[in-house]
Amino acid sequence: MTTVLKQAADARAASIDLAAATRAEKDRALLLMADRLVERAEDIVAANAVDVNSARDAGQSEAMIDRLTLTPARVEAMADGLRQLAALPDPVGDVVRGSTLANGLELRQVRVPFGVVGIIYEGRPNVTADAAGICLKSGNAALLRGSGSAYSSNAAIVAVLRKAVADAGLPADAIQLLDATTRESVKELMRARGLVDVLIPRGGAELIKAVVEESTVPVIETGVGNCHVYVDQAADLEKALAVTVNSKTQRLSTCNTAESLLVHADIADSFLPLVIEELTLKGVTIHGDPRVRSYSDDVVPATEADWGTEYLSADIAVAIVDSMDDALDHIRRFGSGHTEVIVSESTTAARRFAARVDAAAVMINASTRFTDGGEFGFGAEIGISTQKLHARGPMGLPELTSTKYIVTGNGHTR
Repeated sequence: MTTVLKQAADARAASIDLAAATRAEKDRALLLMADRLVERAEDIVAANAVDVNSARDAGQSEAMIDRLTLTPARVEAMADGLRQLAALPDPVGDVVRGSTLANGLELRQVRVPFGVVGIIYEGRPNVTADAAGICLKSGNAALLRGSGSAYSSNAAIVAVLRKAVADAGLPADAIQLLDATTRESVKELMRARGLVDVLIPRGGAELIKAVVEESTVPVIETGVGNCHVYVDQAADLEKALAVTVNSKTQRLSTCNTAESLLVHADIADSFLPLVIEELTLKGVTIHGDPRVRSYSDDVVPATEADWGTEYLSADIAVAIVDSMDDALDHIRRFGSGHTEVIVSESTTAARRFAARVDAAAVMINASTRFTDGGEFGFGAEIGISTQKLHARGPMGLPELTSTKYIVTGNGHTR
C-alpha cells in the first residue's frame, strides 16, 4: 500500500469515530486548535517565510506571494475562523425532512458526514486550517494536499492541528497532510475511490480541470472567478463607483474579485471617466474595447483573451454594452458562473438580471467580494462551488454532509 493510500485508510478509520463525535467534543477540538495556532504563530510564520522566500526566488507574482504569505494577524484570523466554526450549529443529525407514512412507518432524512474529504489546493496556507476545521465540524476526516510552494507552512500548521485534535480526545488522523513534493500524491488521491468519498479542488482553472477530468473519486467542482460588474443605465453613479472599485481592488488575488466591467452605453459618458480615473489612481490597468479606449489614453487595447481571463492582478477588462441583453450575452460567453453584479436603481432591471444571469451568486448594488462563506455567515468555507449538483456557491457546514434515511417501524413487514 502506498503512503497516500495508507493515509486514506487511516482517514477512513478516523472518520468512523469522528462521525459519532458529539458537537461538544468537536467544538472543544476546534477551540483547542485555534488556541494552539495562536500559541505557535511564531513557528508557523517562520515556516511560512521559507515558502515566501522560495516563491520570490522563483519569480512568482506579487499576487501569488500575497496569497502565500502568513503574518501573525493572518494566523489570528485563521484561529478566529475556527472559533466561529465552533459557535455554529452542528449540521450532523439535522432532520432534512420527515413524516409518518400511511402504514405507520416513521421516515426521517438526516444529515450525515461524507466520511473522508480530499482537498487539493494551491498557494494559500490559510486554506489548511479552514479546510481542516470545517471538515472536522461536519464530521469528516480531511486529506489535505496543498501545493509544494506552501509545503513548509502547511506542514507546520497541520502538526499544530493534529496535536490539538489528539489532545481533545479525537483521532489525530482526522487531519492529514499529503506529500506535495511530487505529483504522484495528487494522482493517487484522485484514484482512491472507496477510501476517499469526495474531492474538492481549490485553485486555478488548470488544477480544477485536471481534477474534474482525471479523478475517479466524485468531485465537487469549485470554479475560477471571472466575475463581472454590470453598470445599468439606471445606476446611481456613486454606488456604481464604490461597488466597482471595491470589487476590483479590495483584494486582488481572490476568486470573488471582479475581473470585468460592463457599462451601459447610455451612462458611459457620465460613469467611465470617473471609474477610469479612480481605478488608474489605484494602479489598475484597464483593458478596454475601442469605445472604452476613446475615454482615456491610459486604457490599453483588450484582446479576445482578456474577456475570459481571471487576472488575479491589478487588471480589469472593460466594455460598453448597448443593452442589458448584450451584457447578459457577454457574461454567458465569458463568465465562469461564480458571481455577477448589477448596479441599478431599477427594481425591474435588477430582478430581470438576477433571473437571467447564470451564476452561483448574484449581487444587486453590492460588491463581488461578499461572495464568501464568512460574509454569508457560514463560518470558514471549504470553497465556492460553481457546479449545479449537490452544492452551489459558498460551501459551509451543511454542504459538507450527505443524508441517510432512518425508518422506524413496529414489526412492520411488506
